[in-house]
Amino acid sequence: QLPLPGSRLCLYEDGTELTESYFRALPPQTELVLLGPGESWRGCASDIERLLAAFCSQQDAVVEAARRLLTDERAPHRQKLLADLIHNLSENILAENKEDDKKWFEGLESRFKNKSSYLRHSCESRMRGYMREVSGFISNVHPAARDAYRGIIDLMADKLKSVKYNGCYFDRREEEEAARLCTAEGWFSCQGPFDKDNCPCKHSINPYSNRESRILFSTWNLDHIIEKKRAVVPELAEAVKTRDGREVNWEYFYQLLFTLDNLKLVHIACHKKTNHNLSCDKTRIYRKRKQTHEIS
Repeated sequence: QLPLPGSRLCLYEDGTELTESYFRALPPQTELVLLGPGESWRGCASDIERLLAAFCSQQDAVVEAARRLLTDERAPHRQKLLADLIHNLSENILAENKEDDKKWFEGLESRFKNKSSYLRHSCESRMRGYMREVSGFISNVHPAARDAYRGIIDLMADKLKSVKYNGCYFDRREEEEAARLCTAEGWFSCQGPFDKDNCPCKHSINPYSNRESRILFSTWNLDHIIEKKRAVVPELAEAVKTRDGREVNWEYFYQLLFTLDNLKLVHIACHKKTNHNLSCDKTRIYRKRKQTHEIS
């Protein structure tokens, strides 16, 4: 049914086009692909493209086909690939409430009724932990400056409470805020090491998809670009000590400690524990006091 002009015969494995002499030299049982005019075949890469397209358009059919193959498969490596494929495609990403995806909530406290509430709680816990570290540093602050340092801690704590500890970043229902990290469906991408533009391994995860992904996501880090322990908190303590009548710009330090201005979501393998060698912006440590003028 193919017109002879423009048709070609290629090797299945890599797409090499066959000449008559090459065809005669092929061993028996070599798999071939017959291409019509305008068609192309790039070997395994073409099959991968078709498989990826099927993931989006025929996901249920792919899962069912993989299950049928798995029942007769004996090779351990192929068994693992099929099992992983079934696991990753049998996701319940859009389910939000506990009754719609009970397995996702296994091992969690009963008070969590939906996925977003648990992920908000996880983010809030991290932010509270950062706040405890800032508070615990007070023993390193000069005694004469400790009251001022406590005052800044109180201001930061009040601001965190007012924004619910930034838990909205991990709530897919808060699309406007969460869009800075993920899509409304809940995909998160690793933002890479502090000194790179992109994650070299293209790590991504959807903690809403299944229980295993939810657990794995807990190992991802919120990495401070300008380091919290080495730079931000010590600089804050020094600023309070040497303020000499100036007003410490505590909101700048708040941004560095608790917001995406200085936080990157990274896979644990991309979290660089070495010194980032970055420091606070000296021009933003203090700010001018607001002056009040009497009107005569």
